[in-house]
Amino acid sequence: MSLHITGDDDADRLLSEDPLALLVGMLLDQQVPMETAFAGPEKIRSRVGSLDAARLAAMPEDDLLAVFKQTPAVHRFPGSMAGRVQALCAAIVDDWDGDASAIWTRGEPDGSEVRKRLEALPGFGEQKAKIFVALLGKQYGFAGDGWRDAAGAYGEEGAFRSVADIVDAESLTKVRETKRAAKAAAKK
Repeated sequence: MSLHITGDDDADRLLSEDPLALLVGMLLDQQVPMETAFAGPEKIRSRVGSLDAARLAAMPEDDLLAVFKQTPAVHRFPGSMAGRVQALCAAIVDDWDGDASAIWTRGEPDGSEVRKRLEALPGFGEQKAKIFVALLGKQYGFAGDGWRDAAGAYGEEGAFRSVADIVDAESLTKVRETKRAAKAAAKK
């Protein structure tokens, strides 16, 4: 499995190999381009030296904020997003023994259970959880029963609604067009 979300080989490799990176990228995916959000975990990893939930959860807040503010910034809202990443990492340490993949692997959960587990994480609401379930099912090898139903419209085959559908430059363009059309329709 090899994700192609950011256009940066190192960032995409980290997302493909590290479940925590994928979760952090999804968390950061708000009010910035998808590529920027999902490149964030690689920026954090390169600046901190690793992407480890326990280490990030235990970092002094000011130190993590400095990591987020360093140019180029991890996110356009470094303060709030550093806090959200730290809270997410703390939840993964406390609830999942520091193993982000346990959210979708522990106990062989079905799609509905994975979505419920995601919605319990700091910074993950219903929509973000649905998109992440779709990403797991479409590109990350998750095959839990009912994952497409749990992902809602994001789980539809051939849809170009979210990061779950990006596999190359062409699909990125299609996702952007779909999002643009949805925003235009919402304004009417």
